Amino acid sequence: MSLLTQLSGRAATGMRTWLHRLRELWRRSLRFRTVSITMCLTLVAVLASGVYMSLSVRNDLFASRLAQVLDDSSRTMNSVQRLFDSADINDRVAITAVMNTVRNQLAATSSSQLIAGYRAPGQEYSPYAPQGFRSSELAGGVLTSQLRETVQEGTGKQWWQSVTLTGDQGEAPGVIVGQLVDVPGAGQYEFYIGFDLTDSEQTLTFLQQTMLIVGLSLLLLVGAVAWVVVRLVVKPITVAAETSQRLAAGELEVRMRESGDDELATLARSFNGMAGSLQQRIRELAELSLVQQRFVSDVSHELRTPLTTIRLADDVIYDQRHSFPPATTRTAELLHTQVERFDLLLNDLLEISRYDAGSVQLELEPTNLANLAADCIEGMEALAAERGSDIRLVAPGGHGDVEMDPRRIRRIVRNLLGNAIEHGESKPIVVTVDSDAESVSLAVRDYGLGMSEFDVEHVFDRFWRADPSRRRTIGGTGLGLSISTEDAALHGGILDVWSRPGEGSNFRLTLPRSPGEPVSSFPLPLVPPDADGSAALGRTEDA
Repeated sequence: MSLLTQLSGRAATGMRTWLHRLRELWRRSLRFRTVSITMCLTLVAVLASGVYMSLSVRNDLFASRLAQVLDDSSRTMNSVQRLFDSADINDRVAITAVMNTVRNQLAATSSSQLIAGYRAPGQEYSPYAPQGFRSSELAGGVLTSQLRETVQEGTGKQWWQSVTLTGDQGEAPGVIVGQLVDVPGAGQYEFYIGFDLTDSEQTLTFLQQTMLIVGLSLLLLVGAVAWVVVRLVVKPITVAAETSQRLAAGELEVRMRESGDDELATLARSFNGMAGSLQQRIRELAELSLVQQRFVSDVSHELRTPLTTIRLADDVIYDQRHSFPPATTRTAELLHTQVERFDLLLNDLLEISRYDAGSVQLELEPTNLANLAADCIEGMEALAAERGSDIRLVAPGGHGDVEMDPRRIRRIVRNLLGNAIEHGESKPIVVTVDSDAESVSLAVRDYGLGMSEFDVEHVFDRFWRADPSRRRTIGGTGLGLSISTEDAALHGGILDVWSRPGEGSNFRLTLPRSPGEPVSSFPLPLVPPDADGSAALGRTEDA
């Protein structure tokens, strides 16, 4: 029993594998799909035509053979009736001799040797009435009671019935024709002649086999033609798909081969024209982007020198502010604040330009993310206390060292903490660190204003502010989250966010344990446990 179970299990597995491969081939191959549909429709048409022709031929053969049988039987019965009418029957011996002659006449005149004769029931006894006769093939209920009752209804009328005849070569289709005949001196007799329709059945079988062979040949021919036609049509489409994939991969010089003046050649020319325009546009955009990056970098570097001079002068003025009049003191303090903010903006612009130029390199070293988060919290506690927020660290995991650039990860955490303090509305801030075998995560949860779905979609954009009318109270350049996403992506990590208006926000940083590897798991959920997940909003920044 176990062997049968194993064999059935293997058969089921093989069937599922075959069906899966067939589904994949159907989904991926336009050529296979087109040829399959063409052959299925052709098969339906061939089957419908074959069934119709088979039924028509069978009906015509039967009708023709039945007409021949009835004509043959009518001639025979008329000859028998004339023989009885012309015979001089005056005793039992005479009528028996005539009956034997009639029996021989039935076999000789008709084209069948299957004959039978019975005296019709319900008649008065006659001493001259001979016994009936019957061929052995008509025994065993071939002559049905329904046919005999119908024949007994009237003289001179032919009645027939389709039957199955049994002979030495097995069963065969047939027709039995019966008629009631008056026998002088003996009463009425039922005479029956059986006709074998094996020849008609063989003709029909031959025609059906011929139609089957022709139908299969036609199906294979249509399939081959469809394959050739689809191959001719699909091949340029396949070339176009491969060419577009190469274009998408950055091979801007690749083109399709143009030949002829048909629709496919027009497609190739149009595709090549589109590829040329796309290449030119990409080149222009690349040059424009390069000019923009160079401009930002050059301006940032050029501003560094005057900013240094301004900062030195500001430091001198700021240190002497207590000796100035109150209005001048306030001006010195505002100047100092704006110079510091300008310095931060300049540093962020330089960092963005490095990312745009692709010149950023990681300085990896084993780092404990939980300890790094604790250091950042300690550095931001004074600012959080000033804003009335309490920062709590929850670190069930993440205590093992992970290869990362601590300066950049520290910058991400400080940016997230700064945003949480800025928008936390003096409510608690929870920093959670956890890890698993593949990744390590850090989440910063605040319970402040939160963001709408539209704001969440743009929160990582450069210089984006959810509420432009809201004044920044702790400084900021509008580039912090943009730089943070670049820092996370440089590690192969993901920085994403959940937020809901009035419920606060949850920023989650996930880093792989091996830098550069894709993130395969998330130790911390994006939607915090204390939030209504059904109403949550979220955005993911993929690496």
